[in-house]
Amino acid sequence: MNKILHANPRDLSMQELFRVEAKNQTALLTNGLLELERTPAGPEQLEALMRAAHSLKGAARIVNLLPAEHIAHAMEDCFVAAQQGRLHLGEAHIDALLDGVDWLVTIAQHDENSLPQWQAVQGAACEAWLTKLRTLLTAPDSSPAANPETNATAGAALETVPERKPTVAAQPEPVDRVLHLTAENLNRLLGLAGEALVESRWLRPFAESLHRLKRMQTDLERTLDGLRQAMEGENLTEPVQEQVAGLLRQVAEAQHFFNARLQELDLYERRTANLSNQLYLEVLRTRMRPFGDGVQRFPRMVRDLAQTLGKRVHLEIKGEGTQVDRDILGHLEAPLAHLLRNAVDHGCESPAARQRAGKPPEAVICIEARHHAGMLQVIVSDDGVGLDVERVRSVIADRKLTTPAVAKRMNEGELLQFLFLPGFTMKDSVTEISGRGVGLDVVQNMVRSVRGTARLTTQPGQGLRIQLQLPLTLSVLRTLLVEIGGEPYAFPLAQIDSTLKLAHHRIEILEGRHHFRLADQHVGLLAAHQVFACPEVINPGAELSIVVVGERSARYGLVVDRFLGERELIVQPLDPRLGKVKDISAAALMEDGAPVLIVDVDDMLRSIEKLAATGTLEFVGQGTLTATLSPRKRVLVVDDSLTVRELERKLLEGAGYTTEVAVDGMDGWNAVRAGGFDLIITDVDMPRLDGIELATLIKQDPQLKALPVMIVSYKDREEDRRRGLEAGADYYLTKGSFHDETLLRAVVDLIGEADP
Repeated sequence: MNKILHANPRDLSMQELFRVEAKNQTALLTNGLLELERTPAGPEQLEALMRAAHSLKGAARIVNLLPAEHIAHAMEDCFVAAQQGRLHLGEAHIDALLDGVDWLVTIAQHDENSLPQWQAVQGAACEAWLTKLRTLLTAPDSSPAANPETNATAGAALETVPERKPTVAAQPEPVDRVLHLTAENLNRLLGLAGEALVESRWLRPFAESLHRLKRMQTDLERTLDGLRQAMEGENLTEPVQEQVAGLLRQVAEAQHFFNARLQELDLYERRTANLSNQLYLEVLRTRMRPFGDGVQRFPRMVRDLAQTLGKRVHLEIKGEGTQVDRDILGHLEAPLAHLLRNAVDHGCESPAARQRAGKPPEAVICIEARHHAGMLQVIVSDDGVGLDVERVRSVIADRKLTTPAVAKRMNEGELLQFLFLPGFTMKDSVTEISGRGVGLDVVQNMVRSVRGTARLTTQPGQGLRIQLQLPLTLSVLRTLLVEIGGEPYAFPLAQIDSTLKLAHHRIEILEGRHHFRLADQHVGLLAAHQVFACPEVINPGAELSIVVVGERSARYGLVVDRFLGERELIVQPLDPRLGKVKDISAAALMEDGAPVLIVDVDDMLRSIEKLAATGTLEFVGQGTLTATLSPRKRVLVVDDSLTVRELERKLLEGAGYTTEVAVDGMDGWNAVRAGGFDLIITDVDMPRLDGIELATLIKQDPQLKALPVMIVSYKDREEDRRRGLEAGADYYLTKGSFHDETLLRAVVDLIGEADP
């Protein structure tokens, strides 16, 4: 029996320990019986089965679960009889023994308090099963050479329930050391390890900045040495020469000391980064489970379902040791069950039909898990009839999912995508097993929820293959970092169709909107800053940076400011108090500690569809496309009134100026220091920092003092005007008197027309 160590010995009761024991031993019994059904029984197989039943019997006796003890004892007697050659385990015996495993699993969920009620309801059925097993054990044809004497002995064995010692000396079982840890504690530990990893990465850019300081110091030493050489021909006094020589020595000593400390920092940075990475990986491994842990019940499920349908189907599982995040594994169970049920019912033929097709009578379904290119691939395939693609085309048209003409033009990949639609099924009737059209829909929803992809391929007459590509873990995400509105955003790599640099001559106009051709399809082009409600940043250049997302029927190219490269990010869930943040799924920290938002691509696509449906979707136009050829003049509007801000913004943008807004003086000051504006228009009375103070700060800054500032205020007294102009404002306009033309004329007077 496995020995379990816990953080607190009282964490698990004896009953809970029995449940752990029952889970492990019933899994061994199920797998052993299924293998026994396919291949002749060997002594090692029977020994393992007998030992599992014997262990369960002893464990049930300890916790006083007598029904479980009797069932395990009866199963043990069957395995002993088979070991001794008195019993041949046929299909009927396997069925009965698997039923016994089900009884054990059910009883393990009860304790001494709930067991009496269960016995009152199920006790008679349990006794009927025991009687059935005894009958099978004592039947005259249950052994290769029927012997009444041995049958009587076997029957008596079931009644007396003797203790047996294994016929083969038991090898000491490995001790499993298991720490009882809550998922919340584990997630918190993983989060801290991820933060430590991010913090350690901050040292690298800091060390690189010190290397730059080292180069500056070297240049300074060379300059001083050149000065010394130039002064050698001059008639300098000895004290001056000594001062120059002393200065050079001090610089050399400082450089030597600095170099030594820099080497120590480099060593510390490498060791810290390595240690933090190892710590994170070790904590991450605690979240991993073997793929086999999540698919233990499927061989039995497939076997029982095939028997119900009069078929013979064997399930092969490859990559059972592949490590999978426990959350991913939990998400996989229901979709895989649907895929297997569909494969048995839809794909696998009856033995007679398979023989007519020249196939073995037993069909094979395979589940394979493997790591590939930093992702988890789970492949479910069968060697059944496959899918008739032309029939799929016909069903799509008959159910009016598209027009017959469009369906006729679709290729195989496009047609098979319809199988993932909710309610879509190829069956004409509904049964208890399938026909409702929910199987592949469940798979698609799960895959999307974890930012993965699903792909289906078929060979008519040879089988069907479904490949799920999923992240290795939900806590680490491979992303493409882009810049939108001057801020970084992360797109999950698995949900990006492609990325490209798009030349302007490739942009076409269809129905008043911009498109470009990707392969043989027109892809709509739109500015990402509108989707994410970010300020537009103009990056002059010959090419646009495009991220292509969505499926073939709804694919879009998002124009982003620029690509920042691929990153593996530690996913940090958003505070639940925020609710669902539009178009965002989570957040992360970059190497320098700066936050980055992770895009919810599916939510973003829904936002794009809503914008398109309401007619407010602005495809790439004057704001992005033309500005890349000739940048427009940029104006910052600073006002705490939403109405005034929007009025001025629309007026200026209508005149061709690129306009950004700030909600108060401090927000405006932060924006101004980011640079790139041609004019500042500000109110006076604002929280945190008023317009007069903002104008003063701008005019006192050596790099900003040439930037024109216009004050637009309700205060129209002469002293207010004089106060604004004294602060450095270049223009003072009162809100109560200005019209559209007045403001625009003032802007033109200060910075000229919008078009350069």
